[in-house]
Amino acid sequence: MERPIVSISGIRGVVGVSLTPPEIVSYAVAFAELSGAKRVVIGYDGRPSGRGIKELVAGTLALCGAEVVDIGLAPTPTVQLGVERFGAGGGISITASHNPAEWNGLKFIDGDGLFLDAEKNAEFLRIHRSGPQPFRRWDAVGSRRVEEGFSVEHIQAVLACPLADVAAIRRRAFRVVVDAVNAAGSVIVPELLRRLGCSVIPLYCDASGLFPHPPEPLPHNLAELGETVRTIGADVGVAVDPDADRLVLFDERGEPFGEEYTVTSVVDSVLAAVGEGGTKTVVVNLSTTRAVDDVARKHGAVVHRTPVGEINVVKRMLETGAVVGGEGSGGVIVPSIHPARDSLVGLLFVLHTLAVNGWTASAYRATLPSYAIRKSVLPLGSLSLDEVFARATQVFADGTVNHEDGLRLDSPRGWVHIRPSNTEPILRIIAEAETADEADRLVAEVSEAVASRPVKREI
Repeated sequence: MERPIVSISGIRGVVGVSLTPPEIVSYAVAFAELSGAKRVVIGYDGRPSGRGIKELVAGTLALCGAEVVDIGLAPTPTVQLGVERFGAGGGISITASHNPAEWNGLKFIDGDGLFLDAEKNAEFLRIHRSGPQPFRRWDAVGSRRVEEGFSVEHIQAVLACPLADVAAIRRRAFRVVVDAVNAAGSVIVPELLRRLGCSVIPLYCDASGLFPHPPEPLPHNLAELGETVRTIGADVGVAVDPDADRLVLFDERGEPFGEEYTVTSVVDSVLAAVGEGGTKTVVVNLSTTRAVDDVARKHGAVVHRTPVGEINVVKRMLETGAVVGGEGSGGVIVPSIHPARDSLVGLLFVLHTLAVNGWTASAYRATLPSYAIRKSVLPLGSLSLDEVFARATQVFADGTVNHEDGLRLDSPRGWVHIRPSNTEPILRIIAEAETADEADRLVAEVSEAVASRPVKREI
């Protein structure tokens, strides 16, 4: 029998194949045990299987004695904020993030609103492996209450951020096209924009959970968004993934802003808003563009890098007192609002910068450092990671080697990061260089060395 993929990002699998009711129940029971069978906040990203899984998870948690707070259709960062605001012992976001419609999964959130870290995740998996925990007696089962209006609190938390000039955004009265892939961002993203004084043109925001195109917010999946922005003369195009923790932008010409430049632009925006004085710290992962380093240097800030995974970035941010950070896949983290990747937070700061400077999106993009980044994949199959890394290192004989997360190689030509995915049975190869041709060459050379076959291009 196929089993779900289990990682620091939670569990996910194909519904009815590797993600089955018994698997869902077993992980929900283990999480109830881990969280002390206290209050647990749950939400789902809208995909068709999500509502049934939510009912299964809620019932299981209640039978384990937990008080379940069901916030309904909700982005993952909304569930995380809910854990904080409701004083819960933990939370579960029912989502497979950017995976296709046949997938679903569970992201597990600790009592501090952060994802389980490596140590807590190991304890969780130990509980799961130890076998079924007993349900409570009939007179000690938990309860469930519905709080589907909680998204308003999330919006208010974003609007209350003192670093952003909300009044300036409202004066600009931006026209914004939104593609929420009919999932968790369908209501909350347009509502935030309206409260920021924007005219919203919803492209795919019907909250049906039926994806109109592949849900990962990559340029080749978002051609209609770009065309709509261009046709109607909008100021910005906005795309989020199903659980709305990633933000991708299109400029007023209908051209992709670049997902790596979501976090780059917000780092620039937040550091500018913080202003002079003191040491400012930024944290991003090892796969994020070095444009972040250039922007941070301009503002006198220091950059730390971590392994891929939101919890790794957030923990380093809290340790170092970082004011901003995130991941190059479009994930923005501003801990003064809440320490989680959040598309709403990213959108606030992008619009803030456009408003206070009077820029168009394309003009703003032109102010940022520009590098070419290529993201590719190989089926992991029977490849040995040790062999993969040994072969790849030969390509960068003059490079600096980093083994914190897979293998990152830096040289004067650029950098390459090779790592097994946290969410799919694939090997990710990411390369960045001064030019697209050089980035392509780096990927090709590493691919040939690793597998003696071409990679599948994602971007």
